[in-house]
Amino acid sequence: MTETPETITAAVLAIGDEILSGRTRDTNTGYIATFLTNLGIDLKEARTVADDEEAIVEAVNALRSRYTYVFTTGGIGPTHDDITADAMARAFGVGIDHDPRAVAMLKERFPDTELTEGRMRMARIPDGADLIANKLSKAPGFRLGNVHVMAGVPSIMQAMMDEIAPTLRTGVVMLSESIRADAKEGDIAVPLRDVQKAFPEVAIGSYPFSDEKGFNTNVVVRSRDEARLAEAAEAVRVMLAELKR
Repeated sequence: MTETPETITAAVLAIGDEILSGRTRDTNTGYIATFLTNLGIDLKEARTVADDEEAIVEAVNALRSRYTYVFTTGGIGPTHDDITADAMARAFGVGIDHDPRAVAMLKERFPDTELTEGRMRMARIPDGADLIANKLSKAPGFRLGNVHVMAGVPSIMQAMMDEIAPTLRTGVVMLSESIRADAKEGDIAVPLRDVQKAFPEVAIGSYPFSDEKGFNTNVVVRSRDEARLAEAAEAVRVMLAELKR
């Protein structure tokens, strides 16, 4: 019997009133999704919550019990509404205080005279957490259990993901093939469903678009098994060819 490779799963939790109000567009989730896909990690869920401690605690505890990894963005800055670190401490039932390691990182960038009360908030880390280095602004993120807590600023978050990557368990990378249908989505819906039934272990999706020629559809076939991917893609092509006849 062939052993089935372990599936590594993840969730993203974006934290911030500014995202929910529309003032800030969340680009972090898309970046993390692509980053994890390239590591063979399946992003299964993405949530956005306000700067509300109850909401953060509830979401973190739900996601960390369900998935291999959780990645959070936002809410670890110097202002009064940056409450993610406190929420994480509460979610894990641990204390929180200024971490000497984090303080030392801040001192690499700021002289003592500029280490204000606000900036020192970025050195408050839950007890028992590992730090995630931040080569851009020095203020670290941290990891508690399977939860990785990162900044919301995209460039800093991306730098933190680079630091995190070597510590993650990875899976078999998902392969994909995109096929231009040259047909409208509604025209291929029923025969495409039949192809999906024939390849239940392969993910097949249809994505409508329009260009200068009018409405069209891309069919995307995804699988970790290269042979089954090729077979399913060929079945899609045969189906499309039969429709055109």
